[in-house]
Amino acid sequence: MLSVGLSSTNPAYRRYLRRFIPITFVYVALFALATWVIPDDAPASVLTVGVAILPGLAVLGWIWAMARLLVELQDEYLRMLEVRKFLVATALTLAVCSVWGILELYSPQVPKLPIFFVFPMWCAGLGLGMVVNKLTLGDAGCM
Repeated sequence: MLSVGLSSTNPAYRRYLRRFIPITFVYVALFALATWVIPDDAPASVLTVGVAILPGLAVLGWIWAMARLLVELQDEYLRMLEVRKFLVATALTLAVCSVWGILELYSPQVPKLPIFFVFPMWCAGLGLGMVVNKLTLGDAGCM
């Protein structure tokens, strides 16, 4: 989610969107395929593992698109804002996963945190990173 002003004038953000949007459609399609092909509680087989891995490849595509954005951003200030968001997202994800993991270890009644939620949690952390940028620097950045 980019602000309209900067995303329309900055070539790096335009290229990022041209990568990110198709990858998102591929992810949704592959996730739907996996949901359709793999029944609930299916045993691990070559088919189930292979189909289940496909949406993960799109996640790798998102990570690649974000890395390309950092490489292609010419403005050091904008790059710094993005890096700060990545750091906040990483800190939040590591903290939640570590604390919850220890809680699961010592309190078996606590619900398990499915590992599937780690990347979405990191993405939500990007939103928190925007807030941190806005509060500390007065500028949330473009994404």
